[in-house]
This record gives sequence, structure tokens and C-alpha cells, in this order.
Amino acid sequence: MHPYALALQACLAPHADPLQAGPMKAYMRGQFEYLGLKTPRRVELVKAFIAGRGLPEPSDLDAIVRDLWSLPEREYQYCAVGLMERLLKKLPPGFVATVEALIITKSWWDTVDTLASNLAGPLFKRYPGERAAYLPRWRKSDDFWLRRTAILFQLDYKKDTDFPLLCDILRENLGSKEFFINKAIGWVLREYSKTDPEAVRRFVADTPLEPLSRREALKWLEARGQ
Repeated sequence: MHPYALALQACLAPHADPLQAGPMKAYMRGQFEYLGLKTPRRVELVKAFIAGRGLPEPSDLDAIVRDLWSLPEREYQYCAVGLMERLLKKLPPGFVATVEALIITKSWWDTVDTLASNLAGPLFKRYPGERAAYLPRWRKSDDFWLRRTAILFQLDYKKDTDFPLLCDILRENLGSKEFFINKAIGWVLREYSKTDPEAVRRFVADTPLEPLSRREALKWLEARGQ
């Protein structure tokens, strides 16, 4: 294991709280073990760790995050995501391969959604060639977490959203019975409705969305009587 990952593990492990770990594991349907570090405490510990040791070199980040991903406790995956976010501006084009590997490993919304909007999204914007290489495959993948990522990578693009592209991707997922796909469709439309409400209203009116997607898509507009 990379020394940086080992040191971070040694920093967090002594603060494990079994009384918190049980409920945290139950909230995630028993899929992951937990140290029992709630977000404020984990953030505090990691902040102190970085203050003392510094951030890793970007060239070491792939090995570090993969090592953290291999640990059973979910907090280490959250730490990995946080390190990638901190070093985002220094990540090279090839790091998209790392992001893809993490999306399809120990997949659940708590990591995938951040990887989609905070890592894949900015990297695709910065490196159009990587978007051209990865997005077509993600859109058609049998892994619905990659398809969810293809839906959500523009979540924070606002006026920079390629809405025709988004619509095409959403149409490719029509008829899905997968909750996480239909929820993502509604979520990304709801976010874009804050930028272009009429475009979203037209798309919803013209598209046979699942009830969940339609309800989520219009939630922000309806709350404002629009």
C-alpha cells in the first residue's frame, strides 16, 4: 500500500466509533463497513492530516486512491474522493481512466454522484478528447452507474450545458426501470431548469418520462409556481 494511504489509514482508524458505525452501515443497506466517523469529524481529521503531511503528488494519486478504495471502511473511499477534488486542477487527461475504475468499483450513489459531477464533469470540460473517448461507451454501458455518470456529468455546467447532448442521453435511457437512472434523469433536468426553465418544460412535455423522472424534473419549477 502507498505510504500516504497507510498514513491516512493510521490517522483515521484510532478514532473509529462502533456505536456510529452500525447505523451508518444500515443507512447504506449494509453494503459497506464503516469506521463510524460522521462527516464533520472525518473532515476535521483529514484537514489536520493534510495540514501536517501536505497533499500527495498528483503522480502518486492514482495509486493512493486505488489503495484507499481497496479498504473495507467506506470513509476511506470518501477520503479518496476528497483528495481528487483537492488536486482536480492538477489532474492529467489520463486520470479519467482512474475515475472510471472507481465508478464501477464499490458503486453506490454516495461516491458515484461526486465522481460524476465533481471529477468526470470538470475533466471532460477541460479535456474534450477524453470526453470523446469515454462518453460514447459510458452512454451505452451495461453498467448503469456509468450510464448514470453520463447523465450527471453536466450537472454543474449551468449555461455551459450541451442540452441537445443531454436530451439525447436521456432519451437513450427512457423506459428504464432502474431507480438510479430515473432519479438521475429527473435530477439533471431539475438542475438545468434553474438555467433554462422553458427548455426543460418543453422536454418534459414532449418526452414519455417515468413518473419519478417527471416529478423530479418539475419539482423546482412547481415550487416557484412556474
